[in-house]
Amino acid sequence: MRKLLILALVAVACMPLSAFAAGGGGVNLGEVLPLWSVIPFVGILLSIAICPLVNEHWWHHNFPKVSAGWAIIFAVPYLIAYGGTAFHDILHIYLLDYIPFIVLLWGLFTAGGGIVIRGTLAGTPVVNTTLILIGTVLASWMGTTGASMVLIRPLLRANKNRSSRVHIVVFFIFLVSNIGGSLTPLGDPPLFLGFLHGVPFFWTLGLLPEMVMISIILLVLFYIIDSRHYAKDKAAGIKLDVDEDEKEPISVKGLQNLIFLGGVMGAVLMSGIWNPGYDLNVLGVHVPIQNVLREVTVIVMGLLSLKFTAWSLREENEFDWFPIKEVGYLFAGIFMTIVPALAILKAGDNGVLAFVVQAAKDEASYFWITGVLSSFLDNAPTYLTFFTSALGKLGLDEPTIAAALRMSPDQWGTLGVDVEKLSLFVKYLTAISVGAVFMGANTYIGNAPNFMVRSIAEQNGVPMPSFFGYMAYSGAILMPLFVVVTFVFFV
Repeated sequence: MRKLLILALVAVACMPLSAFAAGGGGVNLGEVLPLWSVIPFVGILLSIAICPLVNEHWWHHNFPKVSAGWAIIFAVPYLIAYGGTAFHDILHIYLLDYIPFIVLLWGLFTAGGGIVIRGTLAGTPVVNTTLILIGTVLASWMGTTGASMVLIRPLLRANKNRSSRVHIVVFFIFLVSNIGGSLTPLGDPPLFLGFLHGVPFFWTLGLLPEMVMISIILLVLFYIIDSRHYAKDKAAGIKLDVDEDEKEPISVKGLQNLIFLGGVMGAVLMSGIWNPGYDLNVLGVHVPIQNVLREVTVIVMGLLSLKFTAWSLREENEFDWFPIKEVGYLFAGIFMTIVPALAILKAGDNGVLAFVVQAAKDEASYFWITGVLSSFLDNAPTYLTFFTSALGKLGLDEPTIAAALRMSPDQWGTLGVDVEKLSLFVKYLTAISVGAVFMGANTYIGNAPNFMVRSIAEQNGVPMPSFFGYMAYSGAILMPLFVVVTFVFFV
């Protein structure tokens, strides 16, 4: 830790003197932060990617320290250089982004982990494809995290005798943990953020064509790949069939957790609909009271799940707290070090990444830029950055868009706004939404369930690929499909 503090002080010494003089007061930090201020963020990503390859045992026991170390390397010089403004930025991202993020994940993880699917499920290509299809459909309504937590363990148990299981988990992450959450604000955080900024709840059902097309292609591709692996296991003499006298009928236990999952989803929906107009002031950061009530409700639902679900059911489910701890520790560091990257992007044309924002000029570019950044940054603020950027470029505002999206296009003329601009924004918003949700599947950090599914799979003996190894899968499978999506829907 002493070495980390020394590195932080060295970083302070490299700050421009004007930063100390200004103290951050009244300064838009996104306009003055240099590009090298994102080095700690790059550092934590590289640590996640490389350290497990170099020494997996060391990483397994020290990743919280690594996450804290990179956070300190960024936070100390940032606070010294920009004072109160920096403190406000850090407090803001933890109170309004990290805490809601981790509380929601904890609630879904806890309630979902109490649902046990019993019975004999043989890991045949048909069964595996059906389970992933069910998860893909459920993800938009119970969240990608909720659907992932309910179905990943039954899928792993069904395939416990298979010699090759990595592809099963990878396609599960593609579809259940990401693409399946495309249709409602409950499915994925970027869409919920859009809902909070005036996008109607059911507007995202319009993303159904994009979701259906890529989901069908992925499911067919998965069935073909899984069938080949299944045939190889059969030929190798691996016992995959279940004897008739060993078969157990399918049943679901812990169904009370569906009530608690419903409570979590209801709390999320409430916070987007109910706005009493006052907030809680925490050291200058204004937290809407509906957000506070949402977090409290989610925690209560999680505690009720723990109280009213026999621990034996969780043991049967091989439930373990490690996946949520891993996400909590690593994303605590990621959310800290991501501050300058998001601030620079939000500065738009006045930041050092102006060329990135300016490059988004049509549907295809909004899809790819939002998507690629969402693969490595938090996809919710990335979505909001380009949502706001598109509004600004077209001279529109949120109230106008909120009204327009509740009307049919032939009624837009009553708003007194350029109809062509409204039409263009809807196309941009579609591309931004699809990019943020779909491309969260590109990396382990693109969406939180990716990390948890990977962790659960490894606990069940599946040798999951490294950070870059997973990207090889997504690059080979998803990227060509995203090119197809571009030409079919955004060109």
